Amino acid sequence: MWTIPRPNYRDGLCADGDAEIAVNIGGVRVVLFTDVLSRYPDSRLAELVNCADQNDDLIASLCDDFDSGRKEFYFDRDPDAFKCIIDVYYFDEIHIKNGICPICFIKEMEFWKIDQSVLDECCKSYLTEKEEELREIAGKVKLILDDLEVDQCFTRTQLCQRNLWKLMEKPESSLPARIIAIASFLFILVSAVVMCVGTIPELQVADEEGKLVEHPILEAIETACMMWFTTEYLLRLGSSPRKLHFALSFMNIVDFMAIMPFYVVLSLTYLGTSSMMELANVQQAVQALRIMRIARIFKLARHSSGLQTLTYALKRSLKELGLLLMYMGVGIFVFSALAYTMEQSHPETLFRSIPQSFWWAIITMTTVGYGDIYPKTTLGKCNAAVSFLCGVIAIALPIHPIINNFVVFYNKQKVLETAAKHEVELMALKSKDARKTDRN
Repeated sequence: MWTIPRPNYRDGLCADGDAEIAVNIGGVRVVLFTDVLSRYPDSRLAELVNCADQNDDLIASLCDDFDSGRKEFYFDRDPDAFKCIIDVYYFDEIHIKNGICPICFIKEMEFWKIDQSVLDECCKSYLTEKEEELREIAGKVKLILDDLEVDQCFTRTQLCQRNLWKLMEKPESSLPARIIAIASFLFILVSAVVMCVGTIPELQVADEEGKLVEHPILEAIETACMMWFTTEYLLRLGSSPRKLHFALSFMNIVDFMAIMPFYVVLSLTYLGTSSMMELANVQQAVQALRIMRIARIFKLARHSSGLQTLTYALKRSLKELGLLLMYMGVGIFVFSALAYTMEQSHPETLFRSIPQSFWWAIITMTTVGYGDIYPKTTLGKCNAAVSFLCGVIAIALPIHPIINNFVVFYNKQKVLETAAKHEVELMALKSKDARKTDRN
């Protein structure tokens, strides 16, 4: 048993009266002063004090059991959470202690009729984070249940569309879906390798005009890969339950941008007139569209959870990345201006202007050091030494928060996926027990 001492409030709320009540919270007896509890008259404990001398039915509605002679009231609640609850009567705020689930604590606050506005700001942010995690778990559970659900009201067309969507988008749903995902991954790698190998002069052939072009075999492989990508994209788009959302998704835009240049180049090459193809701007456009083929490498992110996690982690680290760019930008401007000023006294200076010095500052602060531009005076060399030392420090400072964000987000996703699977298993067990109960 422990007694909560009465604080000496300046406003005199506890100046008069020594009335007290005893509450037993999960086997822990706590003695509270009634004048302190009256500070929150709408709370359950304050209502209990006000109705202590009234009928027993009203008291029984507020607690699990009571002893009217000893003025002791029994509650089958968590005593650790109650230690946090009573802080509001003395300090006008509540902190959630470590080891207490914030969602369960909110239910405790609702039971004791304490408004959530008294939670401290740090605890509110912690609660918001947990609520977001629960929503993510609920979303993952819904996705799993949608995969497992077989709705009898589906028409044959809807059922085929649903199965095709699972086949193309959910590799874990079946063996054929996993095979398709692996095949798509291999096609992406082959296409990227062909694009790189096709630029080797020894493997190129001369066309009718004597210009070097890709080898016909490599073009055939490229065409086969594009046919696969096109078929895959159209099947995924056709089976998507929300086609507009599918088309506007970032990764699907990347898929479309990886496919589109092939058909545009094909149209300009084979469907355009010969006079049109002689135009310089059309030929430049064809070359630019060929370069856009590198976008297909980003298709790997759709098949790699690690790349997706890296993308989300970078999104969460925009502030740190912004600080890094700001540090580098300030350093580049300062050191390039100093280098230009210090090198003007040398007759063979390589620093012709401050904008030209930006390149030197960038490769120096990032410790690349190509050596195409370098200082020749003593002060310029000292400035260069300070610049690359500052560059190392500026780059190193935000790296740890970015890495930490990646590790935290990656571990969080693993925990949420495990929690979602356990939730589905628990729901299946409850459903199985309910069916057994109905049979009995």
